[in-house]
Amino acid sequence: MTVKKSSPDRVPDRVSSLPPYIPGKPIEEVERELGFTPIKLASNENPLGPSPKAIEAVARYLAQSHRYPDAAGTYLREKLAARHSVEMNHIVLGAGSTELIQLLCHVYLEPGRAGLTSQGTFVMFPLAVRAAGGQALEVPLQDYAYDLDALAGRLDDTVRVVYLANPNNPTGTLFTATAFDRFLARIPESVLVILDEAYCDYVERPDYSRSLDLVRSGRYLMVLRTFSKAHGLAGLRVGYGIAHPEIISALNKIRSPFNVSSLAMVAAQAALDDTEHIRRSVESNRRGLAFFARELPRLGLRTIPSAANFVYCETGRAAKEDFKALLQMGVIVRPMGFMGLPAGLRITVGTEEENQRVIEALAKLQQSAAASAGRERSRA
Repeated sequence: MTVKKSSPDRVPDRVSSLPPYIPGKPIEEVERELGFTPIKLASNENPLGPSPKAIEAVARYLAQSHRYPDAAGTYLREKLAARHSVEMNHIVLGAGSTELIQLLCHVYLEPGRAGLTSQGTFVMFPLAVRAAGGQALEVPLQDYAYDLDALAGRLDDTVRVVYLANPNNPTGTLFTATAFDRFLARIPESVLVILDEAYCDYVERPDYSRSLDLVRSGRYLMVLRTFSKAHGLAGLRVGYGIAHPEIISALNKIRSPFNVSSLAMVAAQAALDDTEHIRRSVESNRRGLAFFARELPRLGLRTIPSAANFVYCETGRAAKEDFKALLQMGVIVRPMGFMGLPAGLRITVGTEEENQRVIEALAKLQQSAAASAGRERSRA
């Protein structure tokens, strides 16, 4: 059978021109290629695994998985509303916070309207802006962090949505609540600000965030949270947004009614109560960040303090090539060229054994690069 070539008119340019999102390389794929089990420190997952309470809840509920989920997510939203001291109509659930980013762009953007963020931040926002037919605007990072003054200064009449990740993915930098207040004072109420706090559980600074106070006060703001990080439920895809009821109502008009599975919701409810798992996860992450902050500079790598569960570093070479070399040693990290930082590697904080293994692999990489540079000098 002859397959006809597709017509370029069938798929809108706003979709056909998008680069596909390429996720971190799966362990199974690398295992098949190398013949041994690698470690994966590429996707900012919790190395301690899921909440044990969540595992138990899923096991109990599995026999009911022939039923469709509660489209309203009532019990989980009820629990989240109580936890954050808001009404239930301030909460919306998503298949991860990434789905909510996409839905928000579809609600608020169209041709002639723009979404604004920084270069070197979570790539799903500019992709979602373009998929919705909007224009993606970016300003440079300043010292690997959001330049809030530059962002406020870039506003024009076309901007309808501003996206900020705090801490920022992939650099791990953050801005304080006071800095955010100053930024919001320059943003018109007609502009929706999306504040992505996916890594909030790892932040241990008292001046970090007052975002929920702003939502409670009526500010036109969407705060995003997820169960994919500290709670260890990345594979179940469940996140949520906290916002003004007007925003939640708009999202519910285009949200698929069964976008979050029953298993994901019961797991999330149990994980919310597992304070011991969160404590262990945060403590493990704190030790890992301290380890990398000490060891990476010893190898001659440039790095910056991180408030999340990963570190960003630069070797001085093309990160894509370093990624390939580390892969051959059974270490999966994330080269950051697709987020606008071609020199950067993002390394998830793993277990103590995994952290040690990636440092040993980086040491071999640095030694090999130094030897190669020496040979080049001798030839010259």
